[in-house]
Amino acid sequence: MKLSYHVVDAFAERPFGGNPAGVCVLDSWIDDSLMQAIAAENRLSETAFCVRVDDSSYQIRWFTPACEIDLCGHATFGCSYVLFSFFEPEAEKIRFHAPMKGYELTCARDGDMIRMEFPRIAPAPFSCDDDFEKALGAAPAQVLATERDLVCVFDDEATVREMEPDFDRIKAFSHGLSTYVTAPASGHDYVARAFWPKIGIDEDPVCGSMQSALVPYWSERLGKRDLVCFEPSQREGTVWCCDLGGAVSIAGHGRLYLRGEIEV
Repeated sequence: MKLSYHVVDAFAERPFGGNPAGVCVLDSWIDDSLMQAIAAENRLSETAFCVRVDDSSYQIRWFTPACEIDLCGHATFGCSYVLFSFFEPEAEKIRFHAPMKGYELTCARDGDMIRMEFPRIAPAPFSCDDDFEKALGAAPAQVLATERDLVCVFDDEATVREMEPDFDRIKAFSHGLSTYVTAPASGHDYVARAFWPKIGIDEDPVCGSMQSALVPYWSERLGKRDLVCFEPSQREGTVWCCDLGGAVSIAGHGRLYLRGEIEV
């Protein structure tokens, strides 16, 4: 069996920047075990698989090297980049249905960027007995949580930029599939990093889905709808966001790195 395969650097301002996403555009769904094996072989944070439903409409699923995940921003960006470039060249908007949680997502051309509309998942204050200072190297000023993720807010941009977390301690946190760290920033509205050791990803280089939680927080705190987030991982990336009230807009640039076939 031969499968179309692409790698797109999502939210990339330069070559080898942003977050590389694997993309497989399928004619029909293949076995879950095969999708998981491909994602494990790719060793990227996520590989997206999509199947066309009708004009400019697709089902989409995402796999980390360890498991399937319910929502992924950069691999959705990568999938839409591939579809706009090679499969739907006349389309201005692509709709995705993510069956794991029933999310309805849209991706649209926006000049030389792609703009996505994602669910708005506002975090709430959270308290627990976990030792955040030992795990993250600094004590957060505030800890918030969604049903899935932790958000640790710091006062100082440098703390987030220079953080060298203990991933084994993060993996042992009582809550949070992922742990996001964020702080106000000079030159941008905020900085943020995303740690996912519970699913085999120590740091997601430029995470898109965390904006579903961060945008509501920073929009309220800063009193503005339009926001710019810089993610200072080793690969770096910039994400332009907007709080739409009922959803979150997430935009950035992308670069195609690889186009080929997988043989399985």
